[in-house]
Amino acid sequence: MADDTAGSGTVAGKEMERLGDMDAEAFRRHGHALVDWIADYLNRTERYPVLSKNPPGAVRDALPPSPPEKGVPFDAIFRDFERVILPGVTHWNHPGFFAYFAISGAAAGVLAEFLSAALNVQAMLWRTSPAATELEEVTLGWLRQLLGLPDTFEGVIYDTASISSLHALAAARHRAVAGVRTRGLAGRPDVGPLRVYASEQAHSSIDKAIMTLGLGHDALSHVPADDEFRMRPEALREAIAADRAGGVTPLAVVATVGTTSTTSVDPVGPIADICADEGIWLHVDAAYAGVAALVPETRGVLAGCDRADSFVVNPHKWLFTPFDLSAFYCRHMDTLRDAFSLTPDYLQTLEAVEVRNLMDTGVQLGRRFRSLKLWAILRHFGSEGIRDRLAEHMRLARLFAAWVDESRDFERLAPVPFSVVCFRALPAGAAAAPGRAGTDGGASTAGGAADAAVDAAADTLNERLIEAVNATGEVFLSHTRLDGRFTIRLAVGHVRTEERHVRRAWELLDEKLRALR
Repeated sequence: MADDTAGSGTVAGKEMERLGDMDAEAFRRHGHALVDWIADYLNRTERYPVLSKNPPGAVRDALPPSPPEKGVPFDAIFRDFERVILPGVTHWNHPGFFAYFAISGAAAGVLAEFLSAALNVQAMLWRTSPAATELEEVTLGWLRQLLGLPDTFEGVIYDTASISSLHALAAARHRAVAGVRTRGLAGRPDVGPLRVYASEQAHSSIDKAIMTLGLGHDALSHVPADDEFRMRPEALREAIAADRAGGVTPLAVVATVGTTSTTSVDPVGPIADICADEGIWLHVDAAYAGVAALVPETRGVLAGCDRADSFVVNPHKWLFTPFDLSAFYCRHMDTLRDAFSLTPDYLQTLEAVEVRNLMDTGVQLGRRFRSLKLWAILRHFGSEGIRDRLAEHMRLARLFAAWVDESRDFERLAPVPFSVVCFRALPAGAAAAPGRAGTDGGASTAGGAADAAVDAAADTLNERLIEAVNATGEVFLSHTRLDGRFTIRLAVGHVRTEERHVRRAWELLDEKLRALR
């Protein structure tokens, strides 16, 4: 039997928890304690190091190699969570998290996720939970209005932008290749080589989608970028013309609003012109920066996106929604359904002609009740609260960029259109090289490549610098490469990040740089 702390105090309660479940009283007690812990965690995340200090294998080695034979009380499970699991967590919900795209699971979304887990909805059919299907439609309609997208876009929720882009390209393939659903691509003399075009700055998920869809990695054409890391429309048009002349069929173009390395924005309008002229599917990846359209100063960031065939934005990136939730919009959702809809006898329902079943919109049959947390976030913050926080994040990024520009020890390597700053430290005595990033937030005229020896020394210095800063546990920065140069990225995006956190990151960079020199 479990000990007296395990159940409700009754024999039945103790027996229930011993068998792997718990009665209402035990759940209430554990649940209250857990909510208290989560509230303290969200309010005082800074007491933890952002980046886990665990050596490789620490969690694995602390756990038994085999599953338990007998159940244990939840108290014991939670003690092991704090003792074993928590030290191995990198705290994405920390206001000093500036790596990758800083995200945050705001409290309202956390509570809604709690409700979603309790309901345990499987929203494959309208019948299996009408609320999940209809709330998804309503919530994505709200988000579409906030983004300024047309009503012709129908929305569906996937887990990540990787899966959203995969479905976009699958729909493009379905439209472009006759019979691909039944006959596939292999061994078909009537189907020549196909091509997808994306900027050289596009996310790697596009590469993976192309490989997954059986097109082959060679089917991806990386279109050159300009001095602000944006796709060059004239280069795209030239690539399409060359492919057509060579017997290659253009399948789709992927434009990016907020690229991963620099958050650059491809010129979607001119790209849409080309896609319209050529009859090519246009997919826009706005996973990170799409929500910037809510802020008046950056409202135009989605110019031209209303002409896309498909579009993705991730509320779990910069809209304070707990991971994972990707909002996918498509002008031709019927094409997507034609590509994936498959209803076996055991899933057929009488109301099928009157409702939309979410399972028809992609590979997955099972679907979580993700819209509940986005609905909670949009209601709890309101559009005003979201706008204010996004604007503040962009202000903090511009402030940090100004510190970089004013320093003799650092140089900025890209414009700062949103809330990400790309920069590097310079070796002692080295001057900032003429490059792409101007000190006014725009791009300067290319002034020749930096000396190779300086670049090599700078790469080594910046690799050591970012490791030293991250080792403090106070902040977490990530990196990329721009024009072959090791580049540090600071991404502001956590709902609780304040100016003091950004200033502390700058102080640590300065302090550790001086120590390394």
